[in-house]
This record gives sequence, C-alpha cells and structure tokens, in this order.
Amino acid sequence: MTDWLKQPGFFGTHATLGADLSQLMATLFTGLFLVGWFQARRGQGHAHHWLMLGGMVAMLAFFTSYYLFRQLGVLAVEGKEGFGGPQELYDYVFIPLLTVHIILVIIGLVMAIYMIVLGFRTQAIVQGRRLLKDAHLQTSGKKIGMILGGLTGLAVMLFLFRAATAGFSMRKLEVYLGFVALVGLVLGIETTIQRIWPNGADRHRALGRFTMIIYCILFVTGSTTYTMLYILFPGKIG
Repeated sequence: MTDWLKQPGFFGTHATLGADLSQLMATLFTGLFLVGWFQARRGQGHAHHWLMLGGMVAMLAFFTSYYLFRQLGVLAVEGKEGFGGPQELYDYVFIPLLTVHIILVIIGLVMAIYMIVLGFRTQAIVQGRRLLKDAHLQTSGKKIGMILGGLTGLAVMLFLFRAATAGFSMRKLEVYLGFVALVGLVLGIETTIQRIWPNGADRHRALGRFTMIIYCILFVTGSTTYTMLYILFPGKIG
C-alpha cells in the first residue's frame, strides 16, 4: 500500500498518488459537510443526519488509514525531505503552517467522533421528522476519563507498533505524546462546554458550527501545504 501511494499523482503536479488522493478527498469531504451544514440550517433533519454520519465515518476511515500508511506529517517534521524551498521559508512559514494543520486534523477527527455520538444522543423522531431534543445532557467525569484512557491506550499501541516496525524516534514519540495531550485538552474543553451549554440541542448546534469552521480552515491549510510542497517548492517526497 505504501509503495502504491508513492506512485506519481493524477493532478499533473510533483505530488504522489497519495498526496493527490488526500487533496481530492479533503475537497470532497469539505464540500459534503458544507452541504450537510446547510441542510441542518434548513431543518432537513433526516438528510443532514445520514449525510453527515456517512461522510464522517468515511472521512475517519480514509484519513486514519492514510496517515497510518503515509505518515507525511511525521516525515515533514523529522526533516526537510518534502520541501525544496528556502530554509527560512521552511522554518518560519511551512513548518508552523504544517504544525497548525496537523493539530487541526487531530481536533477535526476527535470532533467527528464526538459529533456522531452527540448527534445520536440528542436526536428525536417527532411525527416522522428528525429533530434535536431540548434536554439536559452531560457526560460524567468517569466516562470522559474512560474515553481519554482508551485513546491513550490506542496511541501507545500505535507508537509501539511503529517503533517495532520502523524504529524508535524521539520525533515520533513527541507526535504521539502531543496527540494524547491534545485529546486531553479537547476533552477538558468539552467538559467546560457542557457547563456552558447543558442543553444537548444547543451544544450540538454550537459545536457543529465550530467543527465546520475547523474543517474549512483545514481545507485552506491543507491546500496551502499541498501547493508549497508539490507546485511551488517540490522536494524529494514530491
């Protein structure tokens, strides 16, 4: 799979097949979620529910598999292989932009899972219509601890697997530790948000807007890094 993803891409740039596929899917999912967002604003509950559920599950499956196989983020952090531009541009523009992108990817994936769960918990079928029910809805500290513990365990297993198959790297360890810390931060923020919006319907709407903003920013940062890596300043990876 890794060798296949390294084949020349189909957009006619210096990108690999994996990079072009990632950019294509990012565009597709962003457009799909924008359609789902407009459906929600128009009160089209059924259409919104199934489009967002199917889209988020597909997005989670694709990008989780993609980052596990390709690990572009880790490669880019570990060295300058993928960037052929000036060192100053790499240090002060590309790396900060890529770091923001990776952080937002993690937040976006976590929010996708949370919004799926929250969507099922807050929905109600009233006279054949799928609506958000106005009800007090909070997750206990015990459940949040279990979620954090489970994700931490998953990150540890993934790191041990990568260390066993590709060798130990402090940079990789930092990436996985950063993932755990970021998940903890997101869950901590979510706990605070529960106090701000104890009503499940209000929370779903507010976090839905936040998640859509994250995805739109992700599309911009991802498209910018793609352009820098594979069009303006192609390096060894491209």
